[in-house]
Amino acid sequence: MREDERSGRHEAAPPGAEPARALAASVLAARLDPGLYLVATPIGAARDITLRALDVLNAADLLAAEDTRTLRHLMSIHGVPLRGRRILAYHDHNADRARPAILAAIAGGQSVAYCSDAGTPLVADPGFRLSRDVAGAGGRVHAVPGASALLAALTVAGLPTDRFLFAGFAPSQKGARRRWLERQARLDATVVIFESPRRVKDMLRDLCEIDGDRDIAVCRELTKKFEEVLRGPARSVMEMIPEEGLRGEVVVVMAPGGEVAADDEAVRAALADRLGRMTMRDAAAEVAAAAGRPRKDVYRMALAMQEERDNDDTDAMD
Repeated sequence: MREDERSGRHEAAPPGAEPARALAASVLAARLDPGLYLVATPIGAARDITLRALDVLNAADLLAAEDTRTLRHLMSIHGVPLRGRRILAYHDHNADRARPAILAAIAGGQSVAYCSDAGTPLVADPGFRLSRDVAGAGGRVHAVPGASALLAALTVAGLPTDRFLFAGFAPSQKGARRRWLERQARLDATVVIFESPRRVKDMLRDLCEIDGDRDIAVCRELTKKFEEVLRGPARSVMEMIPEEGLRGEVVVVMAPGGEVAADDEAVRAALADRLGRMTMRDAAAEVAAAAGRPRKDVYRMALAMQEERDNDDTDAMD
């Protein structure tokens, strides 16, 4: 018999197959060369750490982390001792103050392992300036690859992976988010977006106004107990999401678009959103660029909409 690690269920091994058994693995303690080691850590399941990552965490002279408590917990799970080493906090709010100590340690011949909170450092996580400054000072920068929410989402989304763009986090304000999505939707590449679980439904509403038929995948809690992937056209997936949004970490993957002309209803909706706050010429130019329609056609639609508004106002006065 063998035990499913996540569910606790027991399954019979296939006839003639050797049952699953625990594998012995050792963490090495060989001294590391001086430099910065960017260590990928699990995004959910703790066992997604690599053996090399454990080697580096075990042997590094100095440890640095976006969240020191998270790294301490991870090392405790895998039995990697601190041995009196300190863990230096390095995150967006203290990077300028913490960076000199790391640079000085590397210049002094030490090895420094840096871990972001989860996943791969520098991928929507701190570390860019640290990596750049170490390299600029002549130090070595080493990648210790492993888990990444970006690649995990691409893997399970069921969308093309031959060309993709990581777009990071979507803007939180509706107007900025809509314009941002219009740019992403025109790309001839699969687009990977990080989004707040509370705002994901709002983002999908905006996307539906641009192209409700666009295939997407909303990936939630990847590698964790309640992992979930919602796939389908944007409008269908949006309807699966509660009004209050989702819980947990969310990644949205959007199928390639290219220059697809929007229909008249979508163009009018986009114009209506802008005409109250922009000149007609500017509104027509922006919508034409976003919708893949000739500017003169969109301008004529804007004129017609304005005439309808003027007529309605006249009727109301009469």
